Amino acid sequence: MEWLHEAAAETYLPLLRVLGNLERDGLALHCNLNLSPILLEQLAHPVFKAEFPKYVERKIVAAREDEAFFIQNNEAHLAETARFWNQFFTAALDDFNALGGDIIKGFRHFNDAGLIDIITCGATHGYMPLLGTDESVRAQIRTAVNTHRRHIGRHPRGIWAPECGYRPAGMWSYPVPNADHTPTPPPFDRIGVEQALSESDIDFFYVDTHLVEEGHRVPSPYELWNGAVPTDEQTERMTHAPHRSLYQPYFVDGPYDKSHATTIFPRDPRTGIQVWSGDSGYPGEAQYLDFHKKRWPGGHRYWRVTGARVDMGDKEPYYPQEAAERVKGHANHFVHLVYQALESGFNDGIPPILCSPFDAELFGHWWFEGPLWLEAIARTLHEYPIGIELTSCSHYLDRYPRAGFLAMPEGSWGAEGSNQVWMNPETSWTYTHIYPAELFTRDVCSGTKWDHSDLGRRIVRQLCRELLLLESSDWQFLITTGAARDYAELRFLTHNDQFNEVKAIWQGFDTNGDITLEQDKRLAEIELRDNVFPDVDPSFWAAGAHATHEDMHAVSVE
Repeated sequence: MEWLHEAAAETYLPLLRVLGNLERDGLALHCNLNLSPILLEQLAHPVFKAEFPKYVERKIVAAREDEAFFIQNNEAHLAETARFWNQFFTAALDDFNALGGDIIKGFRHFNDAGLIDIITCGATHGYMPLLGTDESVRAQIRTAVNTHRRHIGRHPRGIWAPECGYRPAGMWSYPVPNADHTPTPPPFDRIGVEQALSESDIDFFYVDTHLVEEGHRVPSPYELWNGAVPTDEQTERMTHAPHRSLYQPYFVDGPYDKSHATTIFPRDPRTGIQVWSGDSGYPGEAQYLDFHKKRWPGGHRYWRVTGARVDMGDKEPYYPQEAAERVKGHANHFVHLVYQALESGFNDGIPPILCSPFDAELFGHWWFEGPLWLEAIARTLHEYPIGIELTSCSHYLDRYPRAGFLAMPEGSWGAEGSNQVWMNPETSWTYTHIYPAELFTRDVCSGTKWDHSDLGRRIVRQLCRELLLLESSDWQFLITTGAARDYAELRFLTHNDQFNEVKAIWQGFDTNGDITLEQDKRLAEIELRDNVFPDVDPSFWAAGAHATHEDMHAVSVE
């Protein structure tokens, strides 16, 4: 809960404030904003809505207590910074109350107005190249789409494929044995990630730089596209020029229905390091707020970065006004980098597009001045003398063609561009549990007995929830990086234990047609703990489910 409260106060509400400031002045950020299905469920949860104001009020009280302490000790500047925190969290509480506690409603407003484009993610951020069945990949996407439509009110056109993970179609073998000693299935022919996305009517996703650089262009079946891709020789030649490779979208090649081909946008490498790096990038600026050093109790931060690798004890006081001034210079620098990256394509018939993806919580939570920087980017570009404009990926695709088809290798934006962050000697044991759970869930959902009674549906829905939570790539990431290994292992093992408990309850139901009072009580306890995705649909996990494209836009959500 503390992590969610911090993100809401330091990232989501400040970002809404930035979007509101820009809207007021007739401007827009036009960003592609991934509000993941889990985050949407968390922000909508009544416990969060009830607890968040209490969290903010604790932060306000702590700031007042800090101010009194600093005044008593004749530390006038620190007392002023304490007042800054008082004002910051008071504004967060005012904004939250103005929204009626509904942060999602705030983002939905800007999405409906066309000022941002809210996209989705895997239901629980499952790392799709390593999931063990095609049905599990499809269910991650289908559940995400349904959740997005329920909260945002429309079908998402784009998706953040977790960790930019991509796997093409082809033969696949289970990399580890099953922990329950059930036989490991033989190698089998897998669909590509692009097919699962196409089947759910997802228009685009993002991939890391090297997947485009290592991929190869394939002949485009122009006759199928009715003008959707360039057909004249001059324009096609332009899309093959070296300066275009990372600055244009591509259809993804693969053995799937090309009449509903999905699109990739490559990640730009030049601009990324400037925003990601705490050492050489903008967040490492000496004047910016230091993330790590906090004053307890209360947890407020009063010190600035000061310098690269400066010891905690040598951090100097933070001056919010000076930090805010540095934001403008960094926004100008970033826009200049974009100009340099795109300059060679300014005279092309189809304008180039540069994509710089970042974790949303980088802005505000990790890099406190980040939301101000985003606002400064929008204002700087509005006044920029050369014609660069902010645009969402969906808006670009509505106006301009793709640059033909691209066949890509497997990979991610993780270390070495491979799967190693999620599958390595420290994490492989998790997949020995995930794979048999996926196979069991598919077997159950492929039958019909679960759908013959309310009790059967109830049990299998919880089975699906526990599988989704078990598949979250966050557990492997936290184990590999050591950021919160004990927490990740505890969470994974808890979901695995609960999956197995629900599995046993299902097996009892399957045999006896009913469950015991003790099983009913335990199922209710697990449901109360993990009640994410209330409308989860077990049919998504049925063997071969949704193996063809469906027009997902046909359903309207109000």
